[in-house]
Amino acid sequence: MERIEKKYRSDQYQKEDAYLRAQKRLKELKGFYWHAFWYVVVNSFILIMIASNSNGNIWNFGAFSTPIFWGIGLGFHALSVFGRNLLFSKSWEENKIREFIEKEEQADKHRFE
Repeated sequence: MERIEKKYRSDQYQKEDAYLRAQKRLKELKGFYWHAFWYVVVNSFILIMIASNSNGNIWNFGAFSTPIFWGIGLGFHALSVFGRNLLFSKSWEENKIREFIEKEEQADKHRFE
Protein backbone atom coordinates (compact mmCIF):
# COMPACT_ATOMS: atom_id res chain seq x y z
CA MET A 1 0.00 0.00 0.00
CA GLU A 2 2.86 2.35 0.83
CA ARG A 3 4.39 1.79 -2.60
CA ILE A 4 1.15 2.79 -4.30
CA GLU A 5 0.99 5.97 -2.22
CA LYS A 6 4.59 6.83 -3.09
CA LYS A 7 3.88 6.23 -6.78
CA TYR A 8 0.77 8.40 -6.54
CA ARG A 9 2.75 11.18 -4.85
CA SER A 10 5.49 10.82 -7.45
CA ASP A 11 2.99 11.04 -10.34
CA GLN A 12 1.28 13.99 -8.69
CA TYR A 13 4.64 15.70 -8.19
CA GLN A 14 5.61 15.12 -11.83
CA LYS A 15 2.32 16.57 -13.07
CA GLU A 16 2.66 19.59 -10.80
CA ASP A 17 6.28 20.06 -11.85
CA ALA A 18 5.31 19.86 -15.54
CA TYR A 19 2.53 22.40 -14.93
CA LEU A 20 4.94 24.80 -13.22
CA ARG A 21 7.48 24.46 -16.05
CA ALA A 22 4.74 25.11 -18.63
CA GLN A 23 3.53 28.10 -16.64
CA LYS A 24 7.09 29.52 -16.52
CA ARG A 25 7.52 28.95 -20.27
CA LEU A 26 4.21 30.70 -20.96
CA LYS A 27 5.33 33.66 -18.84
CA GLU A 28 8.58 33.88 -20.83
CA LEU A 29 6.74 33.75 -24.17
CA LYS A 30 4.21 36.32 -23.06
CA GLY A 31 7.01 38.63 -21.91
CA PHE A 32 8.76 38.35 -25.25
CA TYR A 33 5.59 38.99 -27.25
CA TRP A 34 4.82 42.09 -25.17
CA HIS A 35 8.40 43.26 -25.65
CA ALA A 36 8.08 42.81 -29.44
CA PHE A 37 4.70 44.58 -29.45
CA TRP A 38 6.06 47.63 -27.63
CA TYR A 39 9.16 47.62 -29.84
CA VAL A 40 6.97 48.00 -32.93
CA VAL A 41 4.59 50.55 -31.38
CA VAL A 42 7.23 52.82 -29.82
CA ASN A 43 9.65 52.74 -32.74
CA SER A 44 6.85 53.37 -35.24
CA PHE A 45 5.81 56.38 -33.18
CA ILE A 46 9.39 57.66 -32.96
CA LEU A 47 9.99 57.28 -36.71
CA ILE A 48 6.67 58.95 -37.55
CA MET A 49 7.47 61.87 -35.23
CA ILE A 50 10.97 62.26 -36.67
CA ALA A 51 9.65 62.09 -40.24
CA SER A 52 6.90 64.63 -39.60
CA ASN A 53 9.24 67.07 -37.85
CA SER A 54 12.18 66.79 -40.23
CA ASN A 55 10.39 67.26 -43.57
CA GLY A 56 10.77 63.56 -44.41
CA ASN A 57 14.53 63.50 -43.95
CA ILE A 58 14.85 60.48 -41.67
CA TRP A 59 18.00 59.03 -43.22
CA ASN A 60 20.42 59.67 -40.38
CA PHE A 61 21.76 57.57 -37.54
CA GLY A 62 19.77 59.40 -34.87
CA ALA A 63 16.49 58.35 -36.44
CA PHE A 64 17.41 54.69 -36.39
CA SER A 65 19.54 54.44 -33.26
CA THR A 66 16.65 53.52 -30.97
CA PRO A 67 15.29 50.77 -33.25
CA ILE A 68 18.81 49.41 -33.83
CA PHE A 69 19.90 49.20 -30.21
CA TRP A 70 16.51 48.19 -28.90
CA GLY A 71 16.40 45.59 -31.70
CA ILE A 72 19.69 44.15 -30.44
CA GLY A 73 18.14 43.86 -26.98
CA LEU A 74 15.02 42.29 -28.46
CA GLY A 75 17.21 39.82 -30.34
CA PHE A 76 18.91 38.77 -27.11
CA HIS A 77 15.51 38.45 -25.46
CA ALA A 78 14.40 36.20 -28.34
CA LEU A 79 17.53 34.07 -27.91
CA SER A 80 16.84 33.70 -24.21
CA VAL A 81 13.26 32.58 -24.89
CA PHE A 82 13.63 30.55 -28.10
CA GLY A 83 17.36 29.99 -28.35
CA ARG A 84 17.76 27.27 -25.77
CA ASN A 85 16.88 24.62 -28.29
CA LEU A 86 17.31 26.66 -31.43
CA LEU A 87 20.43 24.94 -32.74
CA PHE A 88 20.69 21.79 -30.66
CA SER A 89 17.11 20.72 -29.95
CA LYS A 90 16.03 17.28 -28.78
CA SER A 91 15.03 16.28 -32.30
CA TRP A 92 18.46 17.36 -33.58
CA GLU A 93 20.11 15.23 -30.87
CA GLU A 94 17.91 12.24 -31.71
CA ASN A 95 18.66 12.60 -35.44
CA LYS A 96 22.41 12.77 -34.76
CA ILE A 97 22.28 9.73 -32.48
CA ARG A 98 20.34 7.81 -35.13
CA GLU A 99 22.87 8.94 -37.77
CA PHE A 100 25.83 7.78 -35.66
CA ILE A 101 24.18 4.43 -34.96
CA GLU A 102 23.51 3.91 -38.67
CA LYS A 103 27.14 4.76 -39.51
CA GLU A 104 28.35 2.31 -36.87
CA GLU A 105 26.05 -0.40 -38.23
CA GLN A 106 27.27 0.28 -41.78
CA ALA A 107 30.90 0.13 -40.61
CA ASP A 108 30.29 -3.11 -38.70
CA LYS A 109 28.48 -4.60 -41.69
CA HIS A 110 31.39 -3.83 -44.02
CA ARG A 111 33.96 -4.94 -41.48
CA PHE A 112 32.49 -8.43 -41.13
CA GLU A 113 31.87 -9.02 -44.84
